[in-house]
Amino acid sequence: MPSPGPPAASRLPLEDSYLELLADTLEGLDIPARGQFLQRYFRVTTHLDLRENQCVQLWDEILVRRKDMATQLGQPVSIKTVVMDVLSSAGLFRIPIVIEYDELKKLQLNAVTDSLTGLYNRRLFTETFEKELNRARRYGLPLGIVTLDLHRFKEVNDKHGHPRGDEVLQAAATTLRNALRTSDSAFRIGGDEFALLLPQTDSAQALALSRRVETVFAELLQPMQLTVGVSIDHGVANFPQDGDQADQLIRVADERLYKLKHANHERSAERSGPPTSSRTTSSAAPDTKSQASPPSPISIESKRSEAGFAAAAPAIAPSFSSTQSSSFAIQRKAERVSMSGTNAYALIGERGNQRARVIDLGFGGVSLELDAPDEVPESLFAVLHVPILPPVRVTLKRVWSRKTSAGGVRLGCYFVN
Repeated sequence: MPSPGPPAASRLPLEDSYLELLADTLEGLDIPARGQFLQRYFRVTTHLDLRENQCVQLWDEILVRRKDMATQLGQPVSIKTVVMDVLSSAGLFRIPIVIEYDELKKLQLNAVTDSLTGLYNRRLFTETFEKELNRARRYGLPLGIVTLDLHRFKEVNDKHGHPRGDEVLQAAATTLRNALRTSDSAFRIGGDEFALLLPQTDSAQALALSRRVETVFAELLQPMQLTVGVSIDHGVANFPQDGDQADQLIRVADERLYKLKHANHERSAERSGPPTSSRTTSSAAPDTKSQASPPSPISIESKRSEAGFAAAAPAIAPSFSSTQSSSFAIQRKAERVSMSGTNAYALIGERGNQRARVIDLGFGGVSLELDAPDEVPESLFAVLHVPILPPVRVTLKRVWSRKTSAGGVRLGCYFVN
């Protein structure tokens, strides 16, 4: 039967156990050896270069202070805590080093990162915006800002619960991260509100990126099978055209965002009404949501009918006959998405033995450039590798081709259904 007595002490953390062993070991050393050991110990752990006798005096003070603190608190105190207290009181620590560098970097990252989405938070958005704006002013460069929020997001939380709402927010963050260049930044600045900072990006490029984000986000949500039609709305502002101060640019972007949200509400109401038999081509301006839509083309993102993506090359196919039902040709509704500055490419042929650069990409087709002026057939198969999208297999019809100054050839192609 065990003898009565105080409960066994809890197991110390590994580092504290090491320091306890250190204290016991030093008790058995003579003063010169103790001084040499402590001098190296303080140099390594605190980056302080102290004399040997000073180290011995500090260690003796640490042991006395530890005993006093334990008496005052009524419980043991770790040596690590006492070391920090003594050195700080002695004025030897101007900037105390109390954690590992990796832990410090982790704390710094957590301070500027949204824990749910992994995007940067509003605090860093404000700091980064000012820095990028100052840089744009200094070098005379454009700067794009995009504000975004989720249309009908509250209904997701109400109908599907907050865990599913968190999944929608994470899907939005994934879409934004994958859409950006290394120089761009994405932020979560509110509950369902996001922002993008796009250095050296003009209005047309920022708008094209926003529309691409909208389309890909819709694709990412489809496996969730939500009963609510969630979408991501955007508002774009650009320095210097829309203002030269951060608050001005944010206000312009927000105004355009809410204007678009209002248009989306109206569009949703119209879609819920009786269907019409006519199908006409929209003549709306590029930056508005059209009420009437052209014959639905095949979106390369979804391989399904998508009438909302940007139009393709300038003159995809002006006069195809109605018998060509396996292809589509529409007038351009919006800017093409420029792929300049990215590593977008296409592998041509069933075996992918010919590589081409993707120059731009749009609603109905794609523009490619090959280095060698090889003969390219009128119809060709290709796999497109484009940022933010998985590899997409498409069949293309060549509309035009021309030689480049570098001796290659540039092609304009439309997608075949």
